[in-house]
Amino acid sequence: MTLNDTAALILNDIPLVTIDGETTSLSQYADKVKLIVNVASRCGLTPQYKKLEELQKTYGDRGFTVLGFPSNQFLQELGSSEAIQTFCSTTYGVTFPMFEKVKVNGRSQHPLYAELTKTPDANGKAGNVKWNFEKFVVTPDGEVHRFRPTVAPDAPEIVELIEASLPAAG
Repeated sequence: MTLNDTAALILNDIPLVTIDGETTSLSQYADKVKLIVNVASRCGLTPQYKKLEELQKTYGDRGFTVLGFPSNQFLQELGSSEAIQTFCSTTYGVTFPMFEKVKVNGRSQHPLYAELTKTPDANGKAGNVKWNFEKFVVTPDGEVHRFRPTVAPDAPEIVELIEASLPAAG
């Protein structure tokens, strides 16, 4: 078992709760390329939802999914899961899976983010999520790639990684 295999097992086993209150885990998406994003409804970066949904529509049939994790740690998220769901579906037509609000930093940091934030970004910096819309691409073999909030969801480095990690189109 390689380090990536171990990382994949750890990530896949972390309990999660969907925005609808269902208990699940990343194991449900184990064979997919995952773009995990901490999202917020009242942020200057909120329009990134549009690009996230475009990626979902473009690659969803090929083994890719965006996974949205609302967080109010930067005080820019709506109060209830229902309000977040309504905002996402009516404003951006979000179809990708969304989860309950989580803490991405600090003492009450969600275990998923405790694992993800061990991964350094392109500048070699690991640690705290800097802001809303920080992105983590997790490949089916458990490799984690980190992109800071200002990197657009459809930036070439993200799209190339997604495409390289998916089965060939056919």
